[in-house]
Amino acid sequence: MKHPVLVVDDEPKVAQLLVDYLRFASYEAHALMEGGEVIAWVKANSPQLILLDLMLPGKSGLEICRELRLFSDVPIIMITARVDDIDRLLGLEIGADDYICKPFNPREVIARVKTVLRRTNGHSPTLALYGITLDDVQFRATVHGQSLSVTPVEFRLLKTFIAEPKRVFSRSQLMDCAYNDNRVVNDRAVDSHIKNLRKKLASLLPPEQPAMIHSIYGVGYRWEP
Repeated sequence: MKHPVLVVDDEPKVAQLLVDYLRFASYEAHALMEGGEVIAWVKANSPQLILLDLMLPGKSGLEICRELRLFSDVPIIMITARVDDIDRLLGLEIGADDYICKPFNPREVIARVKTVLRRTNGHSPTLALYGITLDDVQFRATVHGQSLSVTPVEFRLLKTFIAEPKRVFSRSQLMDCAYNDNRVVNDRAVDSHIKNLRKKLASLLPPEQPAMIHSIYGVGYRWEP
């Protein structure tokens, strides 16, 4: 079965490279180079996945992603040439399913496409514990039925903790789980993510309930309700 995949990139060589690899992998592929053309094309053709560059003429990838989410749940993989944009992508709830940094290996892109399509076309695997439910497909979390607004990084951290309660994780281990592109990140950055996650959890839990994420001095963090 061929999956129509839309490539949106204003660099002709990059767009053609992705189209060629997608077609070689038996996907139907199309390319656009203007941000302003995307919304109309998606409405007319209903692609099953979009590879969307962040920086585009006419309309940025972030704007396009937000507009798409008003009427479509099509899987979106964001592409960026600047590493510092990744924190913006992860920090904003723009509805993207994954991201890739330039320069990239085309084979890795195809692998990401297959993974995203497989999980979005299949059943939603969920993880539930202590009243918290995580939906791996939609990157959604709930606490006792109430929606918990988390970024992809926070979601991965929460999933890591819940999967192995009472285990002590070092900062570097948590960052390896939180970022899936093997890039180098200051492991102290995890402190900021943990702080935000604690605040969000506390907002949906009874005031008398103790914190679930505990700091282990000189080591890292442990999940223990």
